[in-house]
Amino acid sequence: MYFALFMVIILLITGLVWLLDIAVLRKNRAADQAEPWYVEYAKSFFPVILLVFALRSFLVEPFKIPSGSMMPTLLAGDYILVNKFTYGLRVPILNNTFFEMNQPKRGDVFVFHYPPDPTIDYIKRVVGLPGDKIQYQDKHLIINGEKLNVKFEENYEYEMQGANIISARRSTEQLGEVVHDILVHDIPNQYNSDSLGAKLLNGEVITVPAGGYFAMGDNRDNSADSRVWGFVPEHNLVGKAFFIWFNFDGFGRIGNSIK
Repeated sequence: MYFALFMVIILLITGLVWLLDIAVLRKNRAADQAEPWYVEYAKSFFPVILLVFALRSFLVEPFKIPSGSMMPTLLAGDYILVNKFTYGLRVPILNNTFFEMNQPKRGDVFVFHYPPDPTIDYIKRVVGLPGDKIQYQDKHLIINGEKLNVKFEENYEYEMQGANIISARRSTEQLGEVVHDILVHDIPNQYNSDSLGAKLLNGEVITVPAGGYFAMGDNRDNSADSRVWGFVPEHNLVGKAFFIWFNFDGFGRIGNSIK
């Protein structure tokens, strides 16, 4: 969000300088007099900044994955692309939708403004849609009374900060039409007593409110998600992740689609 605000400011400054030159400065300049440096820079940068701003705001925006909460689907260090128009076109910075398109589906990997601090972008998977009834029993999701199909694949180990090796089980889970990988650990989950995670552990059924989404990380026991901070408001949506375009530590991941 800060980067978008920075781009808007630079776009306004360069555009205003260009317009000022057309309306005032150019008329007072001798025919053989060179343009001031700031006018030359403004005219050079404005079209480029406008193009980049339009692409990032309405078509595709790059993001970097900072943590392992979406493992094994996404790894820390993955550079991904996010489709900015699939959930509707939005006013930059304000994020108000001005052109409706699709709604998130169960199984989508989506980027959104973190509800407790909208200046931060988060990425998780859509688990619950508005009106869905969510349960989580023995680390299995139950949506609207139906237990999701989960199939164990293999034991899985990965390294956390501090060189700690974490053991987990990699399984496939069918969420709507999407079959994807998840990681589950043999450790108990702990949540604040008033959190959605605590309610789920107590056997309560959580109903997703209108205009909200229930999000979880694929690394189920190592993810701060809706179980910790609540539902994702529709207003906070950014876009759908669809492509890994780079990873400095794993060139084999380049070009992988996100599912």
